[in-house]
Amino acid sequence: MRRVTREPLPADVAHYLERRQQKADVERVAGTLNVETTWKGVRQTKKLGSVKERLKQMAGGRARCMYCSDSAGTDIEHFWPKSVYPERMFLWLNMLLCCTGCGRDCKGSQFPMEKGQPALLDPSAEDPWLFLDFSPSTGILFARMDRQGRTTVKGEETVRVFRFARRDEVTLGYQRSYRRVCKVLRAACSELLPDAATLTHELQDADEHGILGWCFRGNGVNEAPMAELRQRHPAAWAACAQAFQTL
Repeated sequence: MRRVTREPLPADVAHYLERRQQKADVERVAGTLNVETTWKGVRQTKKLGSVKERLKQMAGGRARCMYCSDSAGTDIEHFWPKSVYPERMFLWLNMLLCCTGCGRDCKGSQFPMEKGQPALLDPSAEDPWLFLDFSPSTGILFARMDRQGRTTVKGEETVRVFRFARRDEVTLGYQRSYRRVCKVLRAACSELLPDAATLTHELQDADEHGILGWCFRGNGVNEAPMAELRQRHPAAWAACAQAFQTL
């Protein structure tokens, strides 16, 4: 899972969503709102097409799912499920891009809460690697522990809902990205003076799953390839850490 930067919508598209939400709210209060029919009728419009294109831009060049970062993002996902929270159906801040596996097969209308707040990670609002950890040997994402050996509910629930430990295609994808990243790092460590700009570009090209966030901000900072780069080439390490602070 990678961190996603939320970008603004064009003014006309934003206004369209506002009007659609206002209409839906009126129908909801009147008891006449059919969420699925309403969404289906709007989903094929040009304005919603613009929304999906903006989400793809936010997801990066490969337009991967914002949850697993493994499969192509195909659907507009409602972080707060529209079937349960129709008052958020057309809110831009509630829209993400996801694959069928994460959105329909795993999450559906599940939306665990903790003390009145979402207990799932929103990659457009939070740094996933504050809550998640990664096992290089298995490729599995799991809840990150703090220094007292405790995990957060948000980390646990995100791993549970999206079944990261039970989806082989996802774990294999993360392993492949990590191996490519390690190969680039080992090559850089063997150089006398690696070029930081070239290194960051090669690392970004190697990573398809947001694993650089774990490598340079999460618990991966102490794994061999990253620790070796930090020790041998501190300037290159600092440049990478700066470049990947939002991944």
